[in-house]
Amino acid sequence: MLSNRAKYATRAVLELSLQYEKGPVHLTDIAKRQDIPEPFLQQIMGTLRTSGFVLSRKGPGGGFTLARPPSEVSLGSLIRALDGPIALISCVSVTRHAECGCPHPDTCGIRKTFQEARDVMATVLDDTTFETIRKRHYPGPLDDPDYII
Repeated sequence: MLSNRAKYATRAVLELSLQYEKGPVHLTDIAKRQDIPEPFLQQIMGTLRTSGFVLSRKGPGGGFTLARPPSEVSLGSLIRALDGPIALISCVSVTRHAECGCPHPDTCGIRKTFQEARDVMATVLDDTTFETIRKRHYPGPLDDPDYII
């Protein structure tokens, strides 16, 4: 299950994707449009900035923008940055592998099943960009300011 941080981060990045060509978006506007508590969003945006997902600019006309076009930001990379591995159990994690204590890891049917689940889930999340999500979320023209996921 995704953490609240990852859920809110996906909504914040979606908002920045929807506003991508319109310039920086104020933190307050992101919080309001996506119904995210502003203090929590402030922390999340710091993580997204240090992870290279967003850029920030201070002063008049400032706010947040995506560091790359929505078509280059995958859902999988965002989730990993906030929550870590996509694997449901540690023994099938690619990035943080740890043995689970199974007495027969090479022939374990449970491990093989979770490995298949990890592979399918990782493929879907890595192949889904925020451009795809943006189009799924709001298939019409992107000038209507009334949207929330």
